[in-house]
Amino acid sequence: MKVAINRLKEFISFEESTEEIADKLTQSGLEVEGIERFESISGGLEGVVIGEVLSCSPHPNADRLKVTTVDIGGEEVPIVCGAPNVAQGQKVVVATVGAQLCPNGGEAFTIKKAKIRGEVSHGMICAEDELGLGKSHDGILVLDTEMDNGTPASDYFQIESTDVLEIGLTPNRADAASHLGVARDLKALLKKDLALPDVEGFQVDDHSRPVSIEVEDAADCPRYAGLTLSNVKVGPSPEWLQNYLKALGLEPINNIVDLTNFILHDLGQPLHAFDLDQVAGDKIIVKKLPKGTVFTTLDEKERKLSGEELMICDENHGLCMAGIFGGVGSGVTQSTSTIFLESAYFSPDVIRKGSLQHGLKTDASFRFERGTDPNMPVYALKRAAMLIKELAGGKVSSEIIDLYPKPVEDFEIDVKYRNIDRLIGKNIPKEEVKAILESLDIQVADASEGGFKAIVKPYRVDVTREADIIEEILRIYGFENVLLSDTYQSSYLAEHPAKDSNKLQFRVSELLSGMGYYEMMTNSLTKPGYAEQSTHLDEGQSVEIVNKLSEDLGVMRQTLLFTGLEVLAHNINRRQKDLRFFEFGSTYHKEEEGYREESHLSLFLTGDRADESWLEPSKPVAFPDIYSVVEKLLDKLNIQTPEVEIIHESPFDYALKLKLGKKEIGTVGLLSPKITKQAEVKQEVFFAELRWDYLLKKASGLKKYQEISKFPEVRRDLSLVIDKEVTFDAVRKIAEKAGGKLLKHIGVFDVYQGENLEQGKKAYALSFFLQDNEKTLTDKIIDKSMDRLMKSFEKEIGALIRK
Repeated sequence: MKVAINRLKEFISFEESTEEIADKLTQSGLEVEGIERFESISGGLEGVVIGEVLSCSPHPNADRLKVTTVDIGGEEVPIVCGAPNVAQGQKVVVATVGAQLCPNGGEAFTIKKAKIRGEVSHGMICAEDELGLGKSHDGILVLDTEMDNGTPASDYFQIESTDVLEIGLTPNRADAASHLGVARDLKALLKKDLALPDVEGFQVDDHSRPVSIEVEDAADCPRYAGLTLSNVKVGPSPEWLQNYLKALGLEPINNIVDLTNFILHDLGQPLHAFDLDQVAGDKIIVKKLPKGTVFTTLDEKERKLSGEELMICDENHGLCMAGIFGGVGSGVTQSTSTIFLESAYFSPDVIRKGSLQHGLKTDASFRFERGTDPNMPVYALKRAAMLIKELAGGKVSSEIIDLYPKPVEDFEIDVKYRNIDRLIGKNIPKEEVKAILESLDIQVADASEGGFKAIVKPYRVDVTREADIIEEILRIYGFENVLLSDTYQSSYLAEHPAKDSNKLQFRVSELLSGMGYYEMMTNSLTKPGYAEQSTHLDEGQSVEIVNKLSEDLGVMRQTLLFTGLEVLAHNINRRQKDLRFFEFGSTYHKEEEGYREESHLSLFLTGDRADESWLEPSKPVAFPDIYSVVEKLLDKLNIQTPEVEIIHESPFDYALKLKLGKKEIGTVGLLSPKITKQAEVKQEVFFAELRWDYLLKKASGLKKYQEISKFPEVRRDLSLVIDKEVTFDAVRKIAEKAGGKLLKHIGVFDVYQGENLEQGKKAYALSFFLQDNEKTLTDKIIDKSMDRLMKSFEKEIGALIRK
């Protein structure tokens, strides 16, 4: 949201610099994200002055050029000019040496001393387009003025300039979505008075165009006000109004529409102007139209109504989608002479739903769906009507009709002084608490030694609890004024676990980064279609968002899979196909008794193992590449080797399910093409998703190091012929049990299936590494250990030992 400094000064007088104002607003919660300089003419014509041509003669070396002498105020300078209309005695606009010009349709350039065809030129006599004033380049701009030579051209052209603050408005601060809203905070921060524009001069001129108004849905439209103006003349807005809108990044349209935008950004109250001659029966009806009704909006798009949108209608059809977007045919045009001006307070819920339903986000809907001031419509109506009479002529031709059957009441909040002191961490004098709240238009009533009742106006939709009142006190009092104590203490006892989850996560991130994996962060909101189309996800467990930003962000994710695949697709589409990613993130599930949130860790691996090289051809990644990463990760957390179960189920083509005891800790495998296709990924993707919450519970801290054994390690190899169904995990468990503490590691260096083996068999070539930390192993001990291993394999899995 943008606010102009010079407009803020119309509400509250201050001498502080723009930077000081920005700092105060940021400290109070209205974060200023940037400061821009707006000038009605780009560059502000700095270095451009009014001059007088003292002499003008033909250039000795060029037929189309003239050599002039120009008085620029206390100095006479030579200037070579090519304009056909330059002549002695003219008042002209001169860009002096060093001035930067921003011409229409061209790049900015700086005026320098030059020698043109042998004649010195110290400046430039300017045409209209060279100054950025218009498009004409027929000749230099000749002025009719008595201003002194050397007068800045900005004074003659009355250039308007102002600093513009870009405020990152948080969703709760709907009250600050205007210049008035920001000025209210400045009033409290600067301890200054705030002045609203006077509307005492408003009057009804006649009753020639009365309009009847009927509100059928008072719950969604608690207040609706309007009046008519006749004999208005639609045309361009004056310079001041156009500059106001341009400073905020808006394009002027016409004086009526521009004035409604002015009121919206000035007071925070959206208005809508209807061409009254297009309103059938001079009657306005606020109601909902039947489901399926086709309504054409101002952008000339036909939209089917759901039956939940609040509509502004006449006797025959819909005119406007209330608080969101106008309809075609009822808006103000150049031929409009009579208008009906609407000013209303709509329920935020109905506007939010309608805006989301049709994907329409406007300045009006932005404010209505967050909550506008229900006490502002009539004041804004009077202010707008007075300005329209001033800028577009005409007269007010009806009384203000104000339908407000059940006024929105102020919030009454009980506040205890002890809670203010406890939450802020400092005893603020009661008088200062009262002064702060009253500067924010929050009335303090029924005050006693223990507390008081805060009465909050309804435009502060974010202040409804005692904690909100305390936050208001603190942000105006100043966070920087609450100093940290010399001794830290807490008013409660808390458990301090030995494990540092942040430290463990950081170490795992370091490990993965060191193996070439990049960390990513994806949105917790995702497409409902993923759960609908995937058999491994339960659509009934999707946590649906009530106020969706879009259908693509309609539910909370049940898995990190699909948001990660979207990142892969984004990179692959940009010719980055060898990818390694990991993410720590939350998943969400709806259950019978509420909701469940879990922290997960995901890994994605796709493409080739290494860049193509003359040393060896590129090879695609395989399952062992990602599984080895999972093994190293678990080892880093000092977690025992998990049990594995081979699975062939969605979302995988094949995978291993990892378990610690009976508890599943994750899965790792190759994703099914059906799944990757949903995210438009057209290459093989290996994926692992681990339950990070559970891993943190099982982690025994960082891995403890121990002294390296002084005694040598011994390797022995065995070849086993076993049934195809026997997994390496089963072989490993038997070996660990039979090998005892001497067996340090077991590995597979070859697997064979095919000829020379009977049907249903496979051969494993295994390596066993034996070591004693206290002595050198003898051949007798080694042979005894290997004999025990072989007998265990023969007995438990029917292995044939190939000797």
